[in-house]
Amino acid sequence: MKNEKNNIRDFLYDEPGPKTRRRIVFWTIVSLFPIAFLLYRMAVRFQENGQLAPQYWSFFLKYTTWRFIGQGLLGTLEAALTAGAVAFVIGFLLMRGRVSRSGILRKISAALIEFTRGVPTLLFIYFFFLVVPQTGLKLPSLLRIALPVAISAVGVVAEVFRSGVNAVPKGQTEAALSLGMRDRHVFYKVIFPQAFRYVIPSLISEIVIVVKDTTFAYVINFPDLMQNAKVLISNYDAMLPVYLVVSVIYILINFLINQLARAVR
Repeated sequence: MKNEKNNIRDFLYDEPGPKTRRRIVFWTIVSLFPIAFLLYRMAVRFQENGQLAPQYWSFFLKYTTWRFIGQGLLGTLEAALTAGAVAFVIGFLLMRGRVSRSGILRKISAALIEFTRGVPTLLFIYFFFLVVPQTGLKLPSLLRIALPVAISAVGVVAEVFRSGVNAVPKGQTEAALSLGMRDRHVFYKVIFPQAFRYVIPSLISEIVIVVKDTTFAYVINFPDLMQNAKVLISNYDAMLPVYLVVSVIYILINFLINQLARAVR
C-alpha cells in the first residue's frame, strides 16, 4: 500500500539514512549562526540610520493601511489567476501542436514556444501597454498585465504538458488503438488524464513565476500589491519598511503555493 503514494521524487532520490539526517541537522544549525549575525548587523544598521524610528512603522498599526495592502494583494491574485488560466489554455494548445503528426504544425508550435520562452516578460508588457493601444484596441488594465504575463509563461506550460504526455507509457496508446479507439479519443481519454496527474505539481509551481511576474504591473499602474506599496511609500516616506512588509507577503504567498505543489505530489 505504501508504494501507491510514491511519486517521481521517490525514484530520483533515496531517503537519507540516520548519519545523513544527523549531518543535515548539524549543518542546518551551523548555518543559522551567520544568518542570525547578518540579521543582527542589518538591525544595527537600520537603527543607526533611523529606519527603526516609530514614524516609519506606526502606520502599520492602522486598519486602513492593511485594508489598502489587502486590496493590492487581491489585485495581485486576480492578475496571477487570470494569467495562469490563459497560460494553461494557450499552453495546452501549443502542446497539442507540438505533439501533432503534422510536421508544419509541430514546427510552428515549437517556434512559438521558443519565442515566448526567450522574450523577457517586461517586453511583452510594454508591447501591450504601448503598441496595442495604437491599433485602437483598448484593453482593461487587468488584461494589459495578465495577457503578457500569460504569454511569457505559455512556453513553459506547453513543455510541462508535453513532458507529462511523453511520460505516459507508449504501450497504453498502442493498447487503446488496438481496441479501435481513434487518435483523438486515445489522447483525451487515456493519455492526457494520466499526463495531467504527472504535471500538476509543476503547473502549480509555475504559478510562483506568474505571481512574481505580476510585480511588473507598476508599468501600467494596475492596483496590485507593488503599486499600492508605492503609494504607501509616497504617503509616509517609508520605503524600507513598506518593501520589507511586502517582501514578506510575497514570500508567504509563494511558500503556500510551493506547499500546495508538494501536497499534491
